[in-house]
Amino acid sequence: MKEIVMITGPSLPAIAWITVPALIAGLVNIAEGGEKSTTHRLVVHADKGEHTISRHIYGHFTEHLGRCIYEGIWVGPESPIPNTRGIRNDVVAALKKIKVPNIRWPGGCFADEYHWKDGIGPREKRPSIINTHWGGVVENNHFGTHEFMDFCEQVGAEPFICGNVGSGTVQEMMEWVEYMTSGADSPMANLRRRNGRQEPWKLKYFAVGNENWGCGGNMRPEYYADVFRRYNTFIKNYSGNQVYRVACGAPGEDYNWTDVVMSMVGKRMNGISLHHYALPTGSWTGNKGSSTNFGEDQWFSTLKNSYLMEELVVKHSAVIEKYDPEKSIGLIVDEWGTWYDVEPGSNPGFLHQQNTMRDAVTAAINLNIFNNHADRVKVANIAQMINVLQAMILTDKERMIVTPTYHVFEMFTAHHDATLLPSDLSGDRYAFGDNTLPGVTASASRDQSGAIHITLCNLNPDLPAEVAGELRGAKVGTVSGRVLTVATMASHNTFDKPEAVRPGPFHDVRLVKGGFSATLPPKSVVVLKIQ
Repeated sequence: MKEIVMITGPSLPAIAWITVPALIAGLVNIAEGGEKSTTHRLVVHADKGEHTISRHIYGHFTEHLGRCIYEGIWVGPESPIPNTRGIRNDVVAALKKIKVPNIRWPGGCFADEYHWKDGIGPREKRPSIINTHWGGVVENNHFGTHEFMDFCEQVGAEPFICGNVGSGTVQEMMEWVEYMTSGADSPMANLRRRNGRQEPWKLKYFAVGNENWGCGGNMRPEYYADVFRRYNTFIKNYSGNQVYRVACGAPGEDYNWTDVVMSMVGKRMNGISLHHYALPTGSWTGNKGSSTNFGEDQWFSTLKNSYLMEELVVKHSAVIEKYDPEKSIGLIVDEWGTWYDVEPGSNPGFLHQQNTMRDAVTAAINLNIFNNHADRVKVANIAQMINVLQAMILTDKERMIVTPTYHVFEMFTAHHDATLLPSDLSGDRYAFGDNTLPGVTASASRDQSGAIHITLCNLNPDLPAEVAGELRGAKVGTVSGRVLTVATMASHNTFDKPEAVRPGPFHDVRLVKGGFSATLPPKSVVVLKIQ
């Protein structure tokens, strides 16, 4: 199906701009009675960069859920698995490679049952609890505040703490912030010192509750807004630390929640969250769909539900804009990703799923969306980092592998703190049945060295995409690229074949007058570097 779609930026005339190879391919298609490729035009306004793509858009989420924390991050100092103070060395090395900017912890739903004083002091004296949300397993609290902050420091990431509003007290939250950030001679700061940490930590991001419309208390937005105002009053800035306060935002399309919280809380917060998961079936009840056994119907439905993020970001941003035209309040997409049925034989409460080329494409779709809305989206956190949902890393005792989604995050590091270059994208749609999606998504930026990076994603699993790119206001001398693609939609890495899906050099691109011409393989993610 051919139609013109504008992804971002000002309107452009619907004109054809097709490379000679694409034109020849099109004539062959007509002769043979079928399409062999799709065609697209990308205009990058290299002279109009205004907003910075915050590296914190590339954040991660770790919850006390399944094997994310225990085995995924924490093995304990006595483990034969190589570790530093109980934290896996291989995991830290892998996360440093993708320049993880921030890590959200301890939840998730777990956060609103988590009492931080259970997780400090000698580990053998910490009380055990039952993790009622995730599998009913025993939580021994061996991974607490000190361990998490140590993990962040080893990775080089900012901590993003989610406070307990659902079952916690104002005093408990107030004291936690003091414990972590105060350098004073005060009860909580001295307690921290007795537990081995002399200097306070820097803590930028702090969420006042999680999903308080659901597992965090089943609150109405009016009630939560008043709760936020109360709890926020007692979150102090100690010793020069400035807390970026994140209010609980909406589940998906609940724009009323955003409107009420914005109207009642306003500039008392620095950001408001948004959660959205993509399910193949679109249903939270019954089967959600397999992570590896699927056809094009569930490939398409998963991508469609992922691409809904564009609408959610636009519409929630419009609500925020009513109360904050200065854009001082960020949209914080601190839970996003795919959600499938658990792997057969695994604990249903552990949410362990495999990660295929489908997940790589959904990751690229979302990251391109966040980049293109960098004026409002300031932080995002994929769910979750290790062994849970759309993970970066999978572990099996001493073994570790990275996933296709990990590779996308590595390829997109070029956008970290770079200047967003507005772009307009038009071209063929990817059609399945009666539904269509953009055939290609893209975002572009200029880094501090002056290099332009363009990330492109071909959603079509069967057809290559011809992209004619124009760079307005930039002189180009060289172009190089990398590509992530595989033969089948369900291709994934395993412990026996850990490199079945990995990026390689991309050669099907060349410079033309004023820009470039590229052919994207089916179901692929490409990053171009233009200098």
